[in-house]
Amino acid sequence: MTYQLIISFTSEIRAHRIHFHTVVSFTQYSTMAVEGPCHFNYGSFTVDLVPALGDNYMYVVIDKASNIAAVIDPVEPDKVLDVVKKSNADLKFVWTTHHHWDHAGGNVKLVEKVPHVEVFGGGKNVDAVTRIVKDNEQFTLGNETFITAIHTPCHTTTSICYNVHNKDRSSDVVFTGDTLFIAGAGKFFEGNGADMNNNLNVKLSKLPDKCEVFCGHEYTVSNLQFAQHMEPDNVKIRDKLTWAKNKRSGMNPTVPSTIGDEKQTNPFMRIMQPEFNALASQCNGNLDKVMDLVREKKNAFKG
Repeated sequence: MTYQLIISFTSEIRAHRIHFHTVVSFTQYSTMAVEGPCHFNYGSFTVDLVPALGDNYMYVVIDKASNIAAVIDPVEPDKVLDVVKKSNADLKFVWTTHHHWDHAGGNVKLVEKVPHVEVFGGGKNVDAVTRIVKDNEQFTLGNETFITAIHTPCHTTTSICYNVHNKDRSSDVVFTGDTLFIAGAGKFFEGNGADMNNNLNVKLSKLPDKCEVFCGHEYTVSNLQFAQHMEPDNVKIRDKLTWAKNKRSGMNPTVPSTIGDEKQTNPFMRIMQPEFNALASQCNGNLDKVMDLVREKKNAFKG
């Protein structure tokens, strides 16, 4: 049964993967991102995962029918521009998840190189922003790719997730920046447990379980170690941690996950489950306070 769970999880993700690059020199379970871009095919659109800095992920989304591209959090612009150039795509948009320098810090340089590009973001504090998007605002990329902006204030007050899908939602992904990580969540720098509970367990949890999650950092192994600490008897967490360690030992990415998988393995999306009743009793059943308590425990966790 355990073996089948692992195969089911990996086959769902690998179904869209075309190629990835690996390196042979690494620190075991390093948070450093992969060496080169990884390409995912979703039928009407593609996603390229592009590593940046130490553990960041940038993304390039291309609508196949029009060959129009958008880039997400291009902190190292030349790297995403290289992917766009090799795809012979027309870059028209920057979608920024939040204003922190390791996500928005490349916007100005990219606009200098591609002056016609439109920069989306959740507020005026996003570098080079030209269009402030609101919660549930909808727009398109080219002819066949549809996007919904999801306002997720907490890590920052202007954080935005971008839900990207085709017309019939047979392909469905979400770019979550530092709001939702694989098996984790971003720190509550500009919000609290009530905000993050609403973000994860109301807004993002409404997305289809099959919706694939592309986050902003490679933190999965350490996040799953904390998840296992919180739920030592959760077999799905144990199996996913083994899977993630194997992926990272080859310097391969652990993204994407799925919304459904996060509901089974992410402690920040499991606070309403019976396994968290002890914490809930400490908080008089207030799940917003449980979320704050889980965040405090994660901050203090040493692994």
